[in-house]
Formats: sequence, structure tokens, C-alpha cells
Amino acid sequence: MHTEVVLAASYAMFLTTVALGLELLARHSHTRSERYRNSGFIYFQDRDAWECPAGQQLLRQETQHGRRIIHYRAPAEACNRCALKNNCTDSNEGRVLKSHLDSWIESELRRFHRGISVVLLLLAAIILSAEAMRHSEGYGLLVVASLLLPISLVETKLIVSFLSRKTNT
Repeated sequence: MHTEVVLAASYAMFLTTVALGLELLARHSHTRSERYRNSGFIYFQDRDAWECPAGQQLLRQETQHGRRIIHYRAPAEACNRCALKNNCTDSNEGRVLKSHLDSWIESELRRFHRGISVVLLLLAAIILSAEAMRHSEGYGLLVVASLLLPISLVETKLIVSFLSRKTNT
């Protein structure tokens, strides 16, 4: 097998690993930041309200359909007399929590990271395709084809995911 095929296959595998790592890291980071932002608060779906650690209700105040965000606010007077205020908010208008209507899968942050992953996989596919044309015989072609097929399938799935977006408002 030609050295160029081995190097191209190795680089394509590296790009694929980076794309997969980026997807996993971005999802983990998003989940972690969501947990941290609402840490200590409990959501009650039946009332569509949050409860703070001091027991105060944060009720839905505003929904921004364009940005797909719901704002929940605690009453200012309750927050201003709360012993936990210094650790909770510096606002004199009450603590605000933001809840995103889109999950990680539908968010703009996901689309940004997904776009980078698609570009990395596209680069890997281009490199492998070029090698398939240059070395179209024997084990080299077998190695390139065995990598190109799954990379292309994953890339197609990511492109479809990247281009689709829920439009429920």
C-alpha cells in the first residue's frame, strides 16, 4: 500500500475524531451550563413556574418567540428582603431565569458546532476521494473506500441535521 494512502487515511480518521469530539464536548458543555444556570431552582411543569431555594415562585413574565426564550421572574419585594439575595442576584427587580424553548439539538449553538463538524468531515471526504482517484487499485482503494463510506454517511446525517430547524412558535 502506498504511503500517501496511509497518511491520507490517518488524517481523515484524525479529522473524523476531532469532529466527533467537538460534537460530544459541545453537547456536554451546553448541558452543564444549563444545569449551573438553574442550580438550586426547581421547575414545576403543572404550574409553569420555578421555585427558588428560598421557596419563592418565579412566574412566567415574557416569551420572546423570535429568540425562543421564556423569562421567569420572582417578585422584586420578595428578592429584596431575602437573606439569600447576595448569592442569587444583584437586581433590585427580582431574580430572572431564562428557559430556552429549543433543546440542545435545535439550538443555534448546536448549529454552529455542527457546522464545524460538517466542514471537518467534508475535508476528510475530499481527501479520501482524491486518494481514491489517485490510487484506484488494491488495498489502498479498499482502505480509502472503507473509510469514505461511513464518513460520508455520518456527514450526510449531520448536514440534514444542520439544515433542519424546528419552526414551532
